[in-house]
Amino acid sequence: MHPILDDLIHLLKLERIEENIFRGDSRDIGSAQVFGGQVVAQALSAAHHTVDERVAHSLHAYFLRRGDMEAPIVYEVDRSRDGGSFSVRRVVAIQHGRPIFNLAASFHKQEDGFDHQDKMPDVEGPDNLKNATELLSGIIDKIPKNLKKFLTGKRPFEFRPVQPIDILNPGKLPPVNHVWIKAVSELPNDNHLHQCLLAYVSDFQLLATSLRPHGVGIPFGGGKIQVASLDHALWFHRDCRVDEWLLYSSESPNASGARGFARGQIFKQDGTLVASVTQEGLIRVPDPIHKSSSPTDPRLHNPIL
Repeated sequence: MHPILDDLIHLLKLERIEENIFRGDSRDIGSAQVFGGQVVAQALSAAHHTVDERVAHSLHAYFLRRGDMEAPIVYEVDRSRDGGSFSVRRVVAIQHGRPIFNLAASFHKQEDGFDHQDKMPDVEGPDNLKNATELLSGIIDKIPKNLKKFLTGKRPFEFRPVQPIDILNPGKLPPVNHVWIKAVSELPNDNHLHQCLLAYVSDFQLLATSLRPHGVGIPFGGGKIQVASLDHALWFHRDCRVDEWLLYSSESPNASGARGFARGQIFKQDGTLVASVTQEGLIRVPDPIHKSSSPTDPRLHNPIL
């Protein structure tokens, strides 16, 4: 297994401190704070540790405070309900004595039932597309120093955008984005692990879709725009493997009031819909007249491709 993917799996295993209390570390991916997808995935992993054979079907989360990458994160799980078919867990992530994130997840005993789904968008497959690293190869020297690790650092997932933007001269594009994603090496046959990793990678790309109509280039205007996730919701419809190509198709139907809203669907290569995602985030353009406002660090946790 690729070392960077193995490290992520280790990060998601968590240390059990007490029956319902777990501790996890963080990894610096070049962002200004703990990557939101990491906290979502670790919180789901903590909830998984308290459920037997039921499978997660949905999660809803709020980001409350910036996470400190230098400090461990403690996850406290509340076993809210264990019914005949469903189990509900609430998880609070804590750093320095304060909650930074909370999550509610529901688990379901697998059953048969009616079956229908949306059709996958008709887009080019991943085989002949360039990945994110290849797309940046000709402009590395033009990327600000404090963004290079964020944009060019090795990831546990490969991203191949169908319609990549030019981060130096983006122009205004429709609020739609299609990206093929896949883990960089083969993974064990563990459905809980694949769900946690899907939760992790679902936080990439999504909010950036809200910026495509506004001509925003080098991540979030090189610091001229303040962007941060406010919430995140994910529904697991069907089992999938994240070490096989998945199409992350997203759209942003609205941006207003300094917030952007985006929703996404994740498909297998054969067209099977495996998950749906929504996210709202802060998109604030600081008023240049207010000289007292502090500059925004451009290294934020959702890279634009």
